Amino acid sequence: MSPADTLAADHPRAASPVEHDDAASTAQRRGATGRLLRSELRLVFGSKRNLVLLAGLGLIPIIIGVVVLITQDTAIAGQGPPFLQKITSNGLFLVLTSLFSCLPLLLPLTVAIVSGDAIAGEAQAGTLRYLLVTPVPRTRMLLVKAVGGLTFAAAAVLTIAVVGLVVGGIFFGFGDVTLLSGDRVSTADGLLRTLGITAYVILSLTGLVAVGLFFSTLTEVPVAAMAATIVVPVVSTVLSALPQLSAIHGGLLTFHWLDFGEFMRLDVDYSTLGQGLAVQAAWVAIFGTLAWSRFTTADVTS
Repeated sequence: MSPADTLAADHPRAASPVEHDDAASTAQRRGATGRLLRSELRLVFGSKRNLVLLAGLGLIPIIIGVVVLITQDTAIAGQGPPFLQKITSNGLFLVLTSLFSCLPLLLPLTVAIVSGDAIAGEAQAGTLRYLLVTPVPRTRMLLVKAVGGLTFAAAAVLTIAVVGLVVGGIFFGFGDVTLLSGDRVSTADGLLRTLGITAYVILSLTGLVAVGLFFSTLTEVPVAAMAATIVVPVVSTVLSALPQLSAIHGGLLTFHWLDFGEFMRLDVDYSTLGQGLAVQAAWVAIFGTLAWSRFTTADVTS
């Protein structure tokens, strides 16, 4: 090897100006996205309205826990859904009962308020035009808004779960968990199953976030987007109750929401859970695409 070859091998080729520019541009985009996301999360979690919503959800397990504690030695003790009957024997069931109680209405309402306000709220306040003139790519902004909505949905579910876990532990304690099948598993196993239930409920709300984001791109009136969003799970629930429409039940937004009860069986049917997640993925794909198509072509700067 010649001295020139040796020198070339010891000193790697310097990056070209084009490569430097590409690297700098990528880093700049990542930095801008990070700042935009942090700003969005501050907006979502800094809103007094949203904090009140979280506080309200946190009260649900407290109310249920207090009621069960007060009535556990009365004639009405043991009445109600299976999860409710088991709370006094294990505080973990307070988490499940609270999620079961909130999932049909309160959680969808909370998600609808936040996701419906995502774009429409900015448009009504006039900040959307400013952000797009900055400029911020519309696709990037839509993704950031989606992440903000999903993060709040997760926070809402976790608020219920964490408060339920704490209150359940204080009021009723923990121990071996009796499953719906009558089998008993350890407390650690029960905690893992509760974690799985919490994760499933969070993922079950992703389709609704996409629906809310889509409606939010259609109007500058946040209340209209919120109302349209909450109508979707309500209609879905009504249709799910009609046996004549059983052919379409599997694709309805809310049909698989309560399938988290599978985690409380000895042998979890993951295929059922997978079907529920697949339905949510389909709703996200459809309404996410519709939201992107609308938002990237709408005239919001005039």
